[in-house]
Amino acid sequence: MTKDFQMVHKTHADKKCSLDFLSRSVEEKVRAYHRSFPVYKETPLACLNETAKALGVSSIYVKDESYRFGLNAFKVLGGSYAMGHYLADKLGIDMKEATYEKLTNEETRKALGDITFVTATDGNHGRGVAWTANQLRQHSVVYMPEGSAEERLMNIRAEGAEASITDLNYDDAVRLANRNAEENGWVMVQDTAWEGYEDIPRWIMQGYGTMGLEAYEQLPEKPTHIFLQAGVGSLAGAITGLFSSLYGDEKPIIGIVEPDQADCLFRTAKADDGKLHPVTGHMRTIMAGLACGEPCSIGWQVLSDYADFFISCPDYAAAQGMRILGNPMGKDQKIVSGESGAAAFGAVSEILRNPELKGLKEALKLDENSKILFFSTEGDTDKENYRRIVWDGLYAK
Repeated sequence: MTKDFQMVHKTHADKKCSLDFLSRSVEEKVRAYHRSFPVYKETPLACLNETAKALGVSSIYVKDESYRFGLNAFKVLGGSYAMGHYLADKLGIDMKEATYEKLTNEETRKALGDITFVTATDGNHGRGVAWTANQLRQHSVVYMPEGSAEERLMNIRAEGAEASITDLNYDDAVRLANRNAEENGWVMVQDTAWEGYEDIPRWIMQGYGTMGLEAYEQLPEKPTHIFLQAGVGSLAGAITGLFSSLYGDEKPIIGIVEPDQADCLFRTAKADDGKLHPVTGHMRTIMAGLACGEPCSIGWQVLSDYADFFISCPDYAAAQGMRILGNPMGKDQKIVSGESGAAAFGAVSEILRNPELKGLKEALKLDENSKILFFSTEGDTDKENYRRIVWDGLYAK
C-alpha cells in the first residue's frame, strides 16, 4: 500500500524567490478587479468539524470553488485577471481603472478592436477563458488534450469559443495553441511559463490569489497545515506564496499533492538538482485537471522556496476524497468536488486513516491538534464521470 504514496520533504535554507507579486496588497487590487464583475460573489468556506473529529484532527476547512462565477471551478479567476491586465496594458491604463464596466463599454471596444485569446485546457481553464472573452466582447479559441470530457467541450463552446479536442497530450496541446497564437496574432492565455512568456502566467497566478485572500479572511483560526493539489503548479504556487507572505516565518506547513501519473513537481523536488523534471506520455489519471507534465517555472520558484512536502498519490485517493466530501460526517456541509478538486483532501484523508501510512502522517506532523485548509477547486464539471466514481464506486483501492 505504501508504495502507492510517495513523499519528499523539501527544506529551505536559502529562499531566493520574492513574494512581492503575491503580497496581500497586490491581491487586494486583484480582488477589486474581480469584484467589478456583476457576477462576483465570495465562495463559501465549509467547516467540517465532525469529519475532522472522525479523521483524528482538530479542524478541517474546505474552500468550495464550485460556486465561482457560475462556472463550477476556480480557474476563471486566473484567466479573467490576465486577460483584463492584457487589455489594460493595451489601453495604457492602470489596473485600478480596468473594471468590467470600463473594459466592456463601446468606446473601449472600439479602441481595442477585435482580439482573439487562445489557450489549451482539459476544461476548466478553457471555460474560464471563453467566458471572459465573451464577457469582454472578444473572441476565444480553445484546444483540449486527448481524452477530454465531451461535457467540458460543450460547456466551452456554450461560451462562444471555437473549441476542439485534439489527439495530443496536455503539454503538446499547449505547444499547438502557442504556435497558432504566433502565426495568427492571437493572445496566448496559459498558466505554463517559459522563457519569453512570463507576464501572463504571472498575472494568472495573481488572479488565483483572490481565492486565497477570501479564504484567509474567512478562516476563524490560523491553519497549521495547507494542502494543495497541483498540475503545472500555478495555483499551488499562488496560494503557497500568498499564505507564506501573510504569515512569514509562522506560515503553516504546506503540502503539494499530484497524481502519480503526472507528478512533475514531486519529481523535480525529489531530484533537487536545480532543473525541472517533466513527465511525458499520456499521463493516464482521473485527475484530468492535474494531468500536466511540465512545471510552470514561476510557480516552481515559489514552491521550491516555500512548500514543505510534495506528495505523489494514486487515483483511488482522489476518488475517496470525492466520496468523503460528498458524504461527510454528521451535519457537516456536503461538498460536490470533482476528481482534481478532491485530490489533496483525498490524499490526506487516506494518510490519516491508513495505518500503513503512519510514517507519512508523522512526517507531516498531523495529529489531534492539526487545523487543515483545503481548496476544492472544481465541482462536478464532468457529471458523468463524477457519478461513475461516487455512485458506482470506481477507482476504489
